[in-house]
Amino acid sequence: MAEALRRSEPLAHLRARLQDSAERFSAIRSALPGALASHVMPGPVDDEGWSLLAANAAVAAKLRQIKPRLESILQERGWQVSSIRIKVQSN
Repeated sequence: MAEALRRSEPLAHLRARLQDSAERFSAIRSALPGALASHVMPGPVDDEGWSLLAANAAVAAKLRQIKPRLESILQERGWQVSSIRIKVQSN
């Protein structure tokens, strides 16, 4: 099964995007104030940018305030950042 997954080009592409998202989140995690990080999850990376998933509207509002700093961190670490999208997770 693992070999079949490795050979599948679409799944390899998906796995690479998931890893990219996790690495981006790791890069910005220390810039998230206080306990905010526990209320944020990395979302998908696509051709238009990267998404952060906020647990609620208050978390999303705080993320929007610090978004320029987060984008700056990613750029300093070599990512081409077109935009970070902030989305509120639905239950």
